Amino acid sequence: MRVYAVEFAEPALYERMFPSVPEPPALAEVVRQFLNPDCCYELEAAWDLWQGKEDWSLVPARVVIQCRGPEFLSDAGEHIRIFCGIDSLFLPDPAVAASVRFAESNVRSLLKLSHDLDAALPAEKRLLWTESGENFAALLERRLFH
Repeated sequence: MRVYAVEFAEPALYERMFPSVPEPPALAEVVRQFLNPDCCYELEAAWDLWQGKEDWSLVPARVVIQCRGPEFLSDAGEHIRIFCGIDSLFLPDPAVAASVRFAESNVRSLLKLSHDLDAALPAEKRLLWTESGENFAALLERRLFH
């Protein structure tokens, strides 16, 4: 977990690695210490996503969730940003028939995460971000419907 003030060009105000999955009250206590409209609270974690080509299995994949205060410098003005990792975890591969089913499961997992965050942290603007930097919704639509 990291806390940044004003913008990412500044060094983190707080950084801590948890040896195991932290309980929400422990995370909330950290946030309370740095509760300011110009802060960003970043949680880096792993979640299980389907990965493979022939032998599919659930494998831990990196996810970063940022909750940004309204005065934290942001190019898109979002309050919550979810970094999902590489696009290919969520996009079916046309050369691999089974990938449609597994990509769909990964997208459902992503939507559940997004819905759970919305329920816990009301935000006016959210952004799903992948390593390619492209609009993920447009990528998904092109891959599924063209």
